[in-house]
Amino acid sequence: MKVKNNMPGARLMAAATLTAIAMMLTASIASCTSIDCPLNNSVMARFVLKGEVDTLKDTLTVRAIRANGTDTIVYNRGVNLTFFTVPLSFVQETDRLAFLFKSKEGTEWKDTVYLSKTDRPHFESVECGPNYFHTLTGVSSTKRYIEDIVINHPNVDYDATKEHLYLYLRPHD
Repeated sequence: MKVKNNMPGARLMAAATLTAIAMMLTASIASCTSIDCPLNNSVMARFVLKGEVDTLKDTLTVRAIRANGTDTIVYNRGVNLTFFTVPLSFVQETDRLAFLFKSKEGTEWKDTVYLSKTDRPHFESVECGPNYFHTLTGVSSTKRYIEDIVINHPNVDYDATKEHLYLYLRPHD
C-alpha cells in the first residue's frame, strides 16, 4: 500500500524558513558600520620655508634619530622646496630630526631639530584603525644652516594644509 504525503503545509513551511534565513542574512549585512575613514589618514608635521630663503635650492634629507640607535630617513633628497612634511613619533616626548643640506657644489650643512610634543591617541572606528595626533609644545635647533624655527600651528592631525612650523634658513652663495 502506497501512502501519499499530502502536506501542502510542509512546502509552505520550507519556503517561509528560506525567506526568514534570507532576511536575516540581508539584515546582518546591512547592519555593518558605514563609517567613512578619512582618505588622508597620515599625520605629518609641515615645515614651511620663510624669510630670505623661501625656496630651498639645495638638497634636503631628514633623518629621525631614534632612542634605540636605529635612525631612519623620513624625507629624502628634496630640492626646490617651499615646504616639506615629516611624520612624528608617538613614543617619545621629544623627536630629534637630523637635517642634512647639500649644495650642488657638494658643500654640506648639518643641523638637528628638537621637537617637543604631547601625543594623543585618536580612534574613529575599528575599520579605520588607531592613529596619534600631536600638540607641538616646543622647538629648537642647532644654528648652522637653520637660522630659526618657530611653531606656527601646534596641532598636528589629518589636516595636511596646516603650516605647523616656520623654518628660516641662512642665505649662502
